[in-house]
Amino acid sequence: MVIEYQGEQNGIQTKFTIRIIGNNLSKTSSNYQIDFLVGDKQLPTFKTLIHKRLSNCLKEVYLFRKHNGIKFDATTEKVAPKLTIYDSILYNYHKHTLFMA
Repeated sequence: MVIEYQGEQNGIQTKFTIRIIGNNLSKTSSNYQIDFLVGDKQLPTFKTLIHKRLSNCLKEVYLFRKHNGIKFDATTEKVAPKLTIYDSILYNYHKHTLFMA
């Protein structure tokens, strides 16, 4: 799953990309890996590589954004067309985490 946002970091306009790789181990559990890119540069932002829940991945993106002065414009969200329905529903349910106050 690939989601893009326009936004700014320290007053400079740029594009942000979140790549979420879901590895379904069974019907009852999943693992998620996330890459966060600013422009075309991948950032080494995360303390763990694999998460049990998508919400934990999005919380780490939120905390990194907050600490580094990054703002997303929620109205510029672009989701890659090759998104499975399950991933889409799960992301839409948890994406409020990215925009917490």
